[in-house]
Amino acid sequence: MTADVLATTITDTEELNIILLIGIAIFGGTIGARIFQRLSIPRIIGYVAIGILLGPLFGVISERTLQDLEPFNIFALGIIGFLIGGELKRDIFTKFGGQVFSILLFEGLAACLLVGSLSFGIMCYFSDWKTALAVAVVFGAICAATDPASTMSVLWEYKARGPLTSMLTAIVALDDALALVLYTICVSIASVVVGHGEVGIFPALLGSFYEIVGSLVIGVASGFVLNWILHRTEEPERVLVFSISLALLIIGVAITSELDVIISSMALGVTLTNLGSRRVLSSFGLVHSFAAPIYVLFFVLVGARLNISKMGPLVGLLVAAYVIGSVVGKTSGAWYGAVRSKAVPSIRKYLGFCLYQQGTIAIALLLMATSRFEGEIRDTMLSVIIAGVFILQLAGPMFVKMGAKKAGEAGLNITEEDLVRSYKVEDVLDSRIPAIPAGLSLNKLIQVVAETNCYCYPVTDDGGKLTGIITLDGIMNTFHTQELNDWLVAIDIAEPVTERAVPNMPLAEAFERAKEMDVEFLPVVALQDRDKYAGILSVRSAHRHLAAEVLAKQKEADGMYSHEHNEA
Repeated sequence: MTADVLATTITDTEELNIILLIGIAIFGGTIGARIFQRLSIPRIIGYVAIGILLGPLFGVISERTLQDLEPFNIFALGIIGFLIGGELKRDIFTKFGGQVFSILLFEGLAACLLVGSLSFGIMCYFSDWKTALAVAVVFGAICAATDPASTMSVLWEYKARGPLTSMLTAIVALDDALALVLYTICVSIASVVVGHGEVGIFPALLGSFYEIVGSLVIGVASGFVLNWILHRTEEPERVLVFSISLALLIIGVAITSELDVIISSMALGVTLTNLGSRRVLSSFGLVHSFAAPIYVLFFVLVGARLNISKMGPLVGLLVAAYVIGSVVGKTSGAWYGAVRSKAVPSIRKYLGFCLYQQGTIAIALLLMATSRFEGEIRDTMLSVIIAGVFILQLAGPMFVKMGAKKAGEAGLNITEEDLVRSYKVEDVLDSRIPAIPAGLSLNKLIQVVAETNCYCYPVTDDGGKLTGIITLDGIMNTFHTQELNDWLVAIDIAEPVTERAVPNMPLAEAFERAKEMDVEFLPVVALQDRDKYAGILSVRSAHRHLAAEVLAKQKEADGMYSHEHNEA
């Protein structure tokens, strides 16, 4: 009875219920991402591709379902904005200074002017100059936006860290505000030109100023509140609950107050990451883990919206102008801004390639713009922007991946957990620990221990086969039987081997076995001969090795700026 009520109250009986659709979308998106990842293609393209299959091609996700799930899209944008804000630490702006704003201004304006000019030229051939100007300025404003969700998703997927990643994070975080300002100016101009201007440019600018400043104010204020709460919260579950609930509150307030969801959520993340202690900053990791299915569903729904089947000659030309203008404008503008502000070589060379993708922000601005127009103008805007966003959304992540790898920053933001998942036992195996012959006397054994620095020693027979393990605790216990010490040999004080590992065993599995056995070490035997000693896996030493490698990667990434700056 409950299932029937749910199915009929949420949607029409002719359609699948939303809960089932969400399950299909997340499961299908995950499978698609896995397939694309095996082809060395960013996961986000897999999500979008599954969305296209479920939406325009097979009609599983209908237009009504997309409308019903619109609140979820807003929630997802808020969570993404919060996590992007968490990447914007104070030292990024201290290190790059005015470079961020120089590059932001030139890449945004270059794309806006180039797309606007190309679109105006094409539209003048098919229509009157007023309609051409209205369409051109709107296209120019919308193309300035860069989708932070897909950009950061690729950077997180490839564990990128370094000057290019830091600059890119700052640019995509601020691009929303720039696009909003350009949109306000351009749409006001377009409305006046075609005779639909209900408000002047200056009132529209004041409205834009209110939206940006108001979003920043509620985001920063909420950041102080959340920081105060998390300082007094110990349990990780409550940290996650407080973080998500406050993010939801901000999103709700932003919607009610007609403010920008992404800017307010970013401001929350920026404030928290620059105020919080190590414990408070753990909230970003918890939210990141919580957000995994949200990302999947969000990008599947983006794909479900992208129907480009209805394209005439005019729309085709305008789409080409939109895509080419965006790519050339952002590439050249980012390069010029980087050169002018004396940015490091990796930023000059590769930043522009990472700014192509557009997504929900562009679509949101499009929907806001088309609500002011009707007829031919409205239909043309919808067709061109949706098609252009589709192309850039598919191609953009590939260029972000290329930029991060060309700059040498992919894989420099790894964690111990990442290494544990990718390593095998042989990667951290200590094969230098000497094997103790089973018949070695206790006195000679103590001498071996004194000359080495190990916690445990394998005991082997004459054929090199593992017969037991001796620990320092075991040796200490023999001192209670002083009268037997002269008669004891290694095999007498060895402990039986209850668990062993092989070199090609996944390190995560070996750690899990050690945890289950409540031991700090595991003997490792040869893959071909499970009795032949090969080394010792020390859990504590392995973690030290992993921590050192993570630190080395982080130092390498953080040192890139100084090295490239000196070269420049």
